[in-house]
Amino acid sequence: MKHELVLKSGTIVDGTGAPSFVCDLAIDDGVITAIGPNLAGEREFDASGAIVAPGWIDVHTHFDGQATWDDELDPSFSNGVTTLVMGNCGVGFAPCPLGGQDVLVDLMEGVEDIPGTALHEGVPWGEWSTFPEYLDFLAARSYTMDIAAQVPHAALRFAVMGERGLANDDATDADIAQMRQLVAEATQAGAVGFTTSRTIFHRSISGVPVPGTYATREELSELVQGMADGGGGVFEAITSESIGNMRIYGGERFSEDEELALLSDISKATGQPVTFTTLQHGDAPDAWRAALAFAREMNETGAHLYPQVASRPAGFLSGLAGYHPFSRRRTYLEIADLPVHERAAAMRDPEIRAAILSDSDVEVEQAGSMENLYKLLRSAIGRSFPLDDIVDYEPSPEQSFAALAAERGVTLEEAMYDFLAAGDGTNIAALPGVGYVKGDMEDLREMLVDPGTIVGLGDAGAHVKLICDGSVPTTQLTHWVRDRTRGERIPLEFMVHKQTLRNAQLYGFADRGELAVGKRADVNVIDFENLNVHRPVAHADLPAGGLRYLQPVEGYVATFVGGVQTRADDTDTGERPGRLLRSHATSSAAQR
Repeated sequence: MKHELVLKSGTIVDGTGAPSFVCDLAIDDGVITAIGPNLAGEREFDASGAIVAPGWIDVHTHFDGQATWDDELDPSFSNGVTTLVMGNCGVGFAPCPLGGQDVLVDLMEGVEDIPGTALHEGVPWGEWSTFPEYLDFLAARSYTMDIAAQVPHAALRFAVMGERGLANDDATDADIAQMRQLVAEATQAGAVGFTTSRTIFHRSISGVPVPGTYATREELSELVQGMADGGGGVFEAITSESIGNMRIYGGERFSEDEELALLSDISKATGQPVTFTTLQHGDAPDAWRAALAFAREMNETGAHLYPQVASRPAGFLSGLAGYHPFSRRRTYLEIADLPVHERAAAMRDPEIRAAILSDSDVEVEQAGSMENLYKLLRSAIGRSFPLDDIVDYEPSPEQSFAALAAERGVTLEEAMYDFLAAGDGTNIAALPGVGYVKGDMEDLREMLVDPGTIVGLGDAGAHVKLICDGSVPTTQLTHWVRDRTRGERIPLEFMVHKQTLRNAQLYGFADRGELAVGKRADVNVIDFENLNVHRPVAHADLPAGGLRYLQPVEGYVATFVGGVQTRADDTDTGERPGRLLRSHATSSAAQR
């Protein structure tokens, strides 16, 4: 028997965590039909020497706007993602009352650092108002991968409560009943989850905490119950104090202990799984241990809690194309509109250099803009690191700007300034934030290997000039499996499991996440030895000329989505087999 396509002699890492093995894999009509030796195909793909793994499933992205104008969905596409989940952190673009787009854009720009101009121009406003209509719009499009959407609390609150919702007033019983009904309808239409943000760090561009930040126990419980009414899904939350106590904004309203107890109670009462952001932060560097222990304890008593962890530190980038410590200096603003290479040359002029280094700042007009982070970037120069072409996400203190400044006998600001102004102005520095409090990634390793956690938090599609962590699925292999030198590595089979079957099981994607007969043929063929993540590069390719950082990635020999090859040797094939993935319909037959 000849199959449509056979991947020959690859190292099969099947997604279950079982030991890898060398074998052939056959695909027919978009489904894996055989795994074994000596299979024959009408087409045969030589995978010898390469890893053959399930396509990555990324459960924490923010493509809610981009998916309405773009069919490629990078950076996820170039990093082997074949299924993504968007609508996280309580922000998104449906439901959207007529004329309500300004509010939703302000929220998304403030929380996720996606240029408002790009969202205004790129999103086809008016094509939907309800969440089911939004899903129908997405369903009419095709992509490089399958996408799934969740109901965002902020948009829901605004749609039902208007200005009261934006002001974070308590919802009335009538408000809650209406929101519950809308969540149920959205879930019935195919939403895979409901999401909220409860940290005051997440603010609109005007500086106001997003709607839902202070929602009562009753409101959250009823909305998650609405999801259960509609057939069930995942409740995703970023909780108060999960990224620190936010003293700079007056302090969080709820403690992490209170938040975790609330999530546990909601999960037990509704029967729904809950995933929540779990990070190491400086205010309580070991609080994550208590969170993981609490989840284990509560799960033994009927809860379904899934701490969501990162696979590398969230690093704030400093670069001339984005944000940096000198971006609000008066003299710098006089040259800020020059092309980057010309700006760098101007900055090297001794008079301009002296002026910028001694200047005062011009305050940012928008209180919630990520531009305001220039103050943090400046105060933390000593803890920042230059990024080499091949990025090292676990640098030693000797690689920091503190060490570089001391070696040169200059100030920290001078060291950073000269680095940014060098060459063509494309140098990038990173400030490792949450996840790097102790100067290494050992605590992150412990979070990753914990059997109760899931992997996410890459924020692909968001923070386009600040973080650029959409490449984390690749970093999980390069750093944790192959390259780490400052501590224990993680077995390949385990890391693949965390990024595939583990996430598929959480979201009920029963037809994918595993290389097994009868499963959907979402497959990555990877040149493991030559897999690399390079430093970010600026691209002005968003609508209205909006700029974003993307990380060049190499080593993906092939990516298949439903048996269709979408990527060949790190290049787009032009094929667009991906579609909207609705809840309760995860088989290929049900989707197509």
